[in-house]
Amino acid sequence: MVRKVSREDHQGGENAPSDCSSGLKTTQRVHFADAGDMACLQANSVELVVTSPPYPMIEMWDDCFAGQDSRVRSALSGGRGWEAFEAMHTILDRVWNELYRVLIPGGIACINIGDATRTIGGTFILYPNHVRIASHLVRLGFNPLPAILWRKQTNAPNKFMGSGMFPPGAYVTLEHEYVLIVRKGDKRAFDSEVIRSRRRESAFFWEERNDWFSDVWFDLKGTGQNLVDRDVRGRSGAFPFELAYRLISMFSVKGDTVLDPFIGTGTTAFSAMTASRNCIGFECDEGFKNLILARSERLV
Repeated sequence: MVRKVSREDHQGGENAPSDCSSGLKTTQRVHFADAGDMACLQANSVELVVTSPPYPMIEMWDDCFAGQDSRVRSALSGGRGWEAFEAMHTILDRVWNELYRVLIPGGIACINIGDATRTIGGTFILYPNHVRIASHLVRLGFNPLPAILWRKQTNAPNKFMGSGMFPPGAYVTLEHEYVLIVRKGDKRAFDSEVIRSRRRESAFFWEERNDWFSDVWFDLKGTGQNLVDRDVRGRSGAFPFELAYRLISMFSVKGDTVLDPFIGTGTTAFSAMTASRNCIGFECDEGFKNLILARSERLV
């Protein structure tokens, strides 16, 4: 199923940044399909990727990964944490392979990912998701660019994990996630007057540049994760609107196409709509269909 939403001079939804529209008509399409096979998209057809995948080794995503590869469940139940970690990332690798194919030369991918801590087989370990994904992206041929450290402060009263007051009985608490930023090849070419004009129209303000291009983002709070429709999932794993809007404004121009292979509740699509960009999303869980449709009806 593909949902298409057309927009012309739309100003976004609740708490959306205003956009000085240039009269562009944009569309947002959602394919309810596995992003590991995006054959419906031509090679070199997307200017930007903004996404946040299911996080390997976070318990809420176990069923998602196990449903795609039985080795995940077997490794977890057998206490083989690193085997489960690699099996989960092998599933994500298929998506990263497709991103390299569909991005234009000079296109950029922004991937929000957090590391995981977990006790498996009686051993507490940090599973470095950002390292595993970055390594695969480099092997594909992407050029890594400076990443963003998104500091998400915890509301927990204790700033440590573990227990006890005697060293080394406690562990540092993870209060940050990463936004990995990679580029396909060299800088993008703007080789027509139309696209150069759109690039000029997409300029950001001085204050935005100073805030957005810092390598540490500490002013963005995480968004609510609980879903009203429990037939979908208990939690969504969504990032905040502002995070997607910033990345889209930083690394694309008006009229570009933004791809989110894990679109979930549709935050990237609505951020792209507000910024006068097109968006294509993929979501393998059709339970999100009604939620996305309801949100789009409120915005259009």
